[in-house]
Amino acid sequence: MKRSSSQRAALVGRRTAMGLVALVLLVAGVWSSWDAAHHVVLAQGREHGTLTVTECGEETCTGRYEPDATSSARPRVVVERSVAAEKGDRFPVVVKPGSDVVVRTGMPGFLHAWTPLGGAMVLAGFVIGGGLRMTRTAWGVGTAGAVLLVATFVAL
Repeated sequence: MKRSSSQRAALVGRRTAMGLVALVLLVAGVWSSWDAAHHVVLAQGREHGTLTVTECGEETCTGRYEPDATSSARPRVVVERSVAAEKGDRFPVVVKPGSDVVVRTGMPGFLHAWTPLGGAMVLAGFVIGGGLRMTRTAWGVGTAGAVLLVATFVAL
């Protein structure tokens, strides 16, 4: 049976809309990850050191910063709280320029910074599979996102 032109237009419209939704999800994941990730990925020329956590609140942890090289020590810096940060923990960090806010570096910091992208990839996998009927691509995107989330959990 041949499809009418209105059925073809509806199919193209649905695929376009679902493609845009998947694209928006992925772009939003990159956008929200990039705020922390660019300090980890492009860390050359920034202040590097070690954070010793002294206290944690609901959203942030604070601690003492000990520099690796030419930067000066800071008595108090702030890092975003993660499930792995507890009082007394020590981990490598990089200082965000012009502030006392630090971002965890190394593989755990790298993975933690890209966590929003992992979640967006899992969600986009459902949209790609259900809305676009591209099951192999959906499995690939969703699995890559889930692997990123699990690797972050294991690394932290």
